[in-house]
Amino acid sequence: MRYTGLIERFRSRLPVAAETKIISLGEGGTPLIECQNIAKIIGHNVEIYVKYEGLNPTGSFKDRGMTLAVTKAVEAGSKAIICASTGNTSASAAAYAARAGIKAFVLIPQGKIAMGKLAQALMHGAIIIQIKGNFDDGMRLVKEVAEHAPVAIVNSINPYRLQGQKTAAFEIVEELEGAPDYHYLPIGNAGNISAHWIGYKEYLADKKSQKTPKMVGYQAAGSAPFVAGKMIDNPETIATAIRIGHPQSWDLAHKVEAESGGWFASCTDAEILSAQKLLSSSEGIFCEPASAASLAGVMADVKSGKIPKGAKIVCTLTGHGLKDPDTAISQCSGAMININPVMDEVKNAIINNM
Repeated sequence: MRYTGLIERFRSRLPVAAETKIISLGEGGTPLIECQNIAKIIGHNVEIYVKYEGLNPTGSFKDRGMTLAVTKAVEAGSKAIICASTGNTSASAAAYAARAGIKAFVLIPQGKIAMGKLAQALMHGAIIIQIKGNFDDGMRLVKEVAEHAPVAIVNSINPYRLQGQKTAAFEIVEELEGAPDYHYLPIGNAGNISAHWIGYKEYLADKKSQKTPKMVGYQAAGSAPFVAGKMIDNPETIATAIRIGHPQSWDLAHKVEAESGGWFASCTDAEILSAQKLLSSSEGIFCEPASAASLAGVMADVKSGKIPKGAKIVCTLTGHGLKDPDTAISQCSGAMININPVMDEVKNAIINNM
């Protein structure tokens, strides 16, 4: 049968009725890739898998929740949706609104969004509202506006977002034939770690797995409210997708930490970029900077001995690297080779760089 998206695949586990009109772009079903080369580089006997959510239709995990959030908004009669975004949510909301034939309003922090993500929202026809503030300011305004305007909020405070995103855990358990020992995620608003935990617990309750993983959330050092134990007013990091100082799922994420036996930690921007480059150059997997926080966290915890030998680890890669090409290019110091279009010069360029 033709794959038509995660709602149809997991319909019995999602809050939709037989007559519900599904708004889908064929999201879900993303690959779970074993990082055999990185495991060798680390030099530790562990299995590392990455769930490559950057291969969703708009290039990020946001599509998992957006398909259900927009489906339910349309079902409720909404003619418009609204969100605050550092980029990925705006791209996803705009695409699914276009698919549904409704309007999308997105509030973005001026000058604080990767151009790849802004381009997506613009091309999908969203109405872009730039604010002279950060994501947290935008989130506050969205919640206030929704009380006075006929728009449905599709940020992760929308419970349907988490219901859609929990399906990633289902896919992981099915592919591994059980839950991993550890699941690492980058943490911004913290909805995604909460959603995964819902999924893992559901499969455990239904005996589709025999355990749940320890859930580990990694933040950028300059944007780490969970590590600091308090909200941060002016977060800063090159990983724009997790540049959030006032996470909306604060209580849910702390509950996940306690129930799973996991933890929160942080890594520097330099460690994030190093992990992004390593993943691209050694495994052929190109993710955006925020995504690489999960792998940077694994590398730090393996090195410190926090992860035992033989552990099975999954890292969520939340977005594709093409979301932020400028940051990627800035890391590549090697100059391009410029030659004349003649055979000898091509041959010499190859030989000299073997």
